[in-house]
Amino acid sequence: MVGKTIAKTSTYTELERFPEFPPRDDMNNPIYLYRPSHIYSLELYLGNPETTIVLGEVPVGWTPGQSAGIRRPDLLIANNINRAVIIEQWGYAIEQQGKPPDFVLEVASATTGETDYTDKRHDYEAYGIPEYWRFDPSGGDYHDTALAGDHLVDGVYQPIEIEWLDENRCRGYSEFLGLYVCWECGELRWYDPGTESYLRTHADEVERADQAEAERDRAQAERDHAQAELHRLRKRLEALDKNE
Repeated sequence: MVGKTIAKTSTYTELERFPEFPPRDDMNNPIYLYRPSHIYSLELYLGNPETTIVLGEVPVGWTPGQSAGIRRPDLLIANNINRAVIIEQWGYAIEQQGKPPDFVLEVASATTGETDYTDKRHDYEAYGIPEYWRFDPSGGDYHDTALAGDHLVDGVYQPIEIEWLDENRCRGYSEFLGLYVCWECGELRWYDPGTESYLRTHADEVERADQAEAERDRAQAERDHAQAELHRLRKRLEALDKNE
């Protein structure tokens, strides 16, 4: 369960802000994170919106004013934090929050892939981020593998075991989330072993709505058919009465 302890900070309206960064120069995040609505699904799953944050491309560093080393993970998750301060500072300042984020994930691209499993891995380890995940929709053309995760052990990242279910599916377990992070035919999914189901994506919700509408249409068609049969039966009975 995500706790409800809010990080203690000074008055956030006077806090230093992170610099503005140019937008990412590819479509990977809209395609693999935003379009499937993973951020919203994870927010619903984690709960406690007052003290938990799930965001994409949020700058993270010790302080907003540090000269180097600020990173913008494609997905950042943290609990027991002060959301208002993160919003006010335009980023996640570890010293201000009193703790690093709990989980970060990078989506591979042709321009940043190698940095994700080299320099960024080193920086996230130095920040003390407990879990760092890497997802490569290409299956390993941009990262060193399709899916990889690290968890912090005595200040050093150790690989999380990745299980291949078949040639098109693999997964690793996130202790922080209590979910499996999944690579499935180049798509990112989240599997809950407690409910034995995936967190729903936008496509899942659309399919579910379509199925519900189809079921309503089928039920209405059955009612219409029953009404028509009843009407025909009444007509036959009326005809018999007249013949008698």
